[in-house]
Amino acid sequence: MKLKITPHPLAGRVEAVVSKSDVHRAMIGAALCDRPTVLKVGTTNQDIEATASCLRALGAQIEALPDGCCRILPVGSGAVGPLLDCRESGSTLRFLLPLLPALGYGATVTGTGRLPQRPLSPLREELEAHGVVIEGKGLPLHISGRLLPGCYCLPGNVSSQYITGLLFALPLLPEDSSIRLTSPLESAGYVEMTLQTLSRFGVAVHQRENGWDIPGGQKYRSPGQLACEGDWSNAAFFLAAGALGKEGEPVAVAGLNAASVQGDRAIVSLLRQFGARVEERPDKAVSVGRQRLSGIEINAADIPDLVPILAVCGCAAQGSTRIFNAARLRLKESDRLHTVAAALQALGGKVQELPDGLLIEGGSLRGGRVDCANDHRIVMSMAVAACLCRETVVLDGAEACRKSYPTFFDDYQSLGGKTDVL
Repeated sequence: MKLKITPHPLAGRVEAVVSKSDVHRAMIGAALCDRPTVLKVGTTNQDIEATASCLRALGAQIEALPDGCCRILPVGSGAVGPLLDCRESGSTLRFLLPLLPALGYGATVTGTGRLPQRPLSPLREELEAHGVVIEGKGLPLHISGRLLPGCYCLPGNVSSQYITGLLFALPLLPEDSSIRLTSPLESAGYVEMTLQTLSRFGVAVHQRENGWDIPGGQKYRSPGQLACEGDWSNAAFFLAAGALGKEGEPVAVAGLNAASVQGDRAIVSLLRQFGARVEERPDKAVSVGRQRLSGIEINAADIPDLVPILAVCGCAAQGSTRIFNAARLRLKESDRLHTVAAALQALGGKVQELPDGLLIEGGSLRGGRVDCANDHRIVMSMAVAACLCRETVVLDGAEACRKSYPTFFDDYQSLGGKTDVL
């Protein structure tokens, strides 16, 4: 889909969409339980549907209820033969890969888009060293064997999703296990989300200085009902739009938990560092208004998903903004360091691609045509960038936002954004 955006500042109030990171985890926890669980998830998206589809393939029943809720009945006993299509969801693939042999499932796992090119090493090697047979060099993979208890060693700077998958699987094994990190942990907030989810389902994990000890023989116990959080990652696009709009006309996003362990809650402090006016309200809304912005230094090790919209903020700030420790973005739905740089350059921005980040020189954006590279975060960040432009912006592949935020352009228009499908 080609979408034309006529530049116009955004202002007003929207409700945060549900955190897909929280929903992935809650759905998997519910599917492993001793009895049904009702989850309040609100809206859904393509990644959440991928996890739901895979859980159904394992025997779980997922029933839609009124008011954005769903009832999840647990997966069945291990079997041979199910096909799990993870679509483009890296979380779905990496969370379920250790769970399959822990549950006794032989299965075929596949995916689409860029997912088959995204790495699984060294998780794959650790699984194979602990009794799992994995056939195939890349997707589709054929999984068999039983996951064995033991010590699992992983680097902390490759993917927190590897750690989450093991944290879900290892409590199900008959004996104790451990995870040991061989390098400092990055994206720690996502691991903390997993630990929080496990606690809600009655699973105990003991943190150590360089990893976790996981008692075996545990059972997931349903809390009965569970509400999933609003998403700070997607809220960041509209919060940033408030910093780029008109003075005195802020953007507010409601339904956000100020005490959330989501790492992307850092958008609040980062926008303040840029110089934006940020107000955290008692009603779980965050409001951001425009003030004079200045370039900053950003360590993206724990907040990789914020990089595209932070780069847009850098274009509106006086001076230079440097984003570093973001090399892992090259392994996302697109090579995000390259696609962010190319997209902003196409709009007239001064952006230099670095090996592990971006260097942005502030200044006005002109407008133009952007290839969104089938990447939802490129679509949404460039839609916000269009608010800074002097001329129209055309987004090629704007439908990619459906992966995480299908109603993004509805909310964009409700805040005053002007869009036309070409």
